[in-house]
Amino acid sequence: MTDPATDALKHVLTRRHLMKSGVAGIGSLALNSLLSPEAFANNFAKNQVHFAPKAKRVIFLFMNGAPSQQDLFDYKPKLAQHHGEELFKRYDEKSETWSEEGFIEKTQRLTGMTAGQKSFPIGRSNFSFKQHGDSRAWISELLPHTARIADDLCFVKSMHTEAINHDPGVTFFQTGHQQPGRPSMGSWMSYGLGTENSNLPAFCVLISNGTGRPGSQPVYSKLWSSGFLPSVHQGVQFRGGKNPVLYLNSQPGESVEARRRMIQRMETLNRMQLETFGDPEIATRIAQYEMSFRMQMSVPEATDISKESKAVLDLYGPECQMPGKFAANALLARRLAERGVRFVQLYHRGWDQHGALLTALPKQCNDVDQASAALVTDLKQRGMLDDTLVVWGGEFGRTTYSQGKLEAAANGRDHHPRCFTYWMAGGGIRPGMTYGETDELGYNIVKDPVHVHDFQATAMHLMGVDHERLTFKYQGRRFRLTDVHGHLVKPILL
Repeated sequence: MTDPATDALKHVLTRRHLMKSGVAGIGSLALNSLLSPEAFANNFAKNQVHFAPKAKRVIFLFMNGAPSQQDLFDYKPKLAQHHGEELFKRYDEKSETWSEEGFIEKTQRLTGMTAGQKSFPIGRSNFSFKQHGDSRAWISELLPHTARIADDLCFVKSMHTEAINHDPGVTFFQTGHQQPGRPSMGSWMSYGLGTENSNLPAFCVLISNGTGRPGSQPVYSKLWSSGFLPSVHQGVQFRGGKNPVLYLNSQPGESVEARRRMIQRMETLNRMQLETFGDPEIATRIAQYEMSFRMQMSVPEATDISKESKAVLDLYGPECQMPGKFAANALLARRLAERGVRFVQLYHRGWDQHGALLTALPKQCNDVDQASAALVTDLKQRGMLDDTLVVWGGEFGRTTYSQGKLEAAANGRDHHPRCFTYWMAGGGIRPGMTYGETDELGYNIVKDPVHVHDFQATAMHLMGVDHERLTFKYQGRRFRLTDVHGHLVKPILL
């Protein structure tokens, strides 16, 4: 016989049960957003920060290691005129004055690789420059293919950053913060805009190794991490070879039907756990199992270039048929973009040129020049360039002074965060223009500086996102890609 008092208590909702059911409800909402990203994105666009975008997708060609802007884009004839002269003025502590000789007061931080040098001689470039196109853009002889598309490009010669070393520099560009742990730019785009193709990730990553300094400057998965965002928004790395995405294919002897049944049963178990604990990462796990199953068909199709025309293959060059090469990744980036991937991140390693610049830089340029120009041309021919933002650049620039022994030209340049060059094309960017200006020796910015956060804010704006309002609350604070900084660079926009 039951006790009436005990029966009455069965209907009492304790604080523990209330919290449990509430969290489970939140988890269910998270699950719905992950399994229906289009609906989530539409709701986001309608009710929060989304406005009419000029770009639907981004392809970021990141030159990991930092290209030398003085040898590629920022033509400075004064370097040849003053070759071998001391760049820095000398400071007299007694009189507290700077010497008349020299050009720059050395008040900024230098890296440990050159801070101990007794001499900082100005080093001219060993490579000739010409103006190209109606825009009359100055481009080095090392980039003949890029020169042919000069009128499609917007050169920003006044980029600057606080980071002076590679790892924090790359992390800063990718996540808006020099220390790891924040969501990457592609993850923010995925979180804010969702996907246009439920069979492919919204954020894909491709990596290639340069021939100039092969193996230098490693690339870490933290650069495409989702940080504190739901992990469904992290980047998915595509590799060269037979299996572009790891752990995607079925095991030998496993049929598609068997794998489908396994995923359905695991989903049932995961949903029970989600209802019990309400952990949003369980919802992510469900969504990722579903995505991996769909990617078994979509990835082989997306990576199969056998149906590309000879004209397209010739445009990108012979290495586009060698998986893992930059040219192959550039072509794959176009294929992913036309299939609805929001953000495609290419990393090309090996641009670090503290020495052997005279021999390494031509190889690096040869690795990427034709394919970079081909990507822009290919998108334009397909009518995709207008709504695809293509970005090319590294984590910082290179010094005007020579690192180590000065030869007939600078054979080594150290890290230089004070000014460097990026180019952008398509997606609402004004073509055929140069923005920003450095001094006559290419050491400091003298006009229209563009900070890393300004670049990020502008890219997000082109994608229809207000960088100040796309936030995520974590540990009691609302975070965003641009932290508390960033201004829209309006003059470079159409």
